[in-house]
Amino acid sequence: MRFVLLLLFSIAVALVTGFGLSYYALTDGRLFGAAQIGAWVSWPDLGSDAPNPYTRGHLTREAALQLGRAEGLQFLATTDTAGEPLDLSCTYTLSGHVPVSSFWTLVAVDSAGQNLAAPGTDLAMRSSQVARDNSGAMTIHVGKSLSPGNWLELAGSGPFSLELTLYDTTAFSGFGSGNDTMPTITRGDCA
Repeated sequence: MRFVLLLLFSIAVALVTGFGLSYYALTDGRLFGAAQIGAWVSWPDLGSDAPNPYTRGHLTREAALQLGRAEGLQFLATTDTAGEPLDLSCTYTLSGHVPVSSFWTLVAVDSAGQNLAAPGTDLAMRSSQVARDNSGAMTIHVGKSLSPGNWLELAGSGPFSLELTLYDTTAFSGFGSGNDTMPTITRGDCA
């Protein structure tokens, strides 16, 4: 009897662990196929010819059209650099460098993927319109409050995500390991 109970317990633990890890791999999966740089997460294999099984599962769950590996790479941030969730009641400052790319865009979206740009403004911040300092570093203010310089004006309330899409990039290609740096996301004032 003791052996049967131990066997049933072991099977239950194996099933819970297996299903739990599968769910994690398909919903978040940073340990399985995703690459993280600071607050930014990317799935570098999404556009490849033969993505790993975890990336295929993530792609199937998202059901979104992805860029090919040679076309670009998308990074997603749901938290600031300190690990706090992004919220529209706060302002944020992105500062630093973006990996080398021909062009990039930055957008803010809600949990349903709806763009949160304020009415009457551009839907995205583009690399071609960003002012930089002498070292090439940029500072972008994100939020509903007016800010000087580069400003991505948002509308709405609640949590949001930032999507940074790099087009024609060498990030994660193995060329120039110093190229894999991302801007920090610093929380400012909250209303």
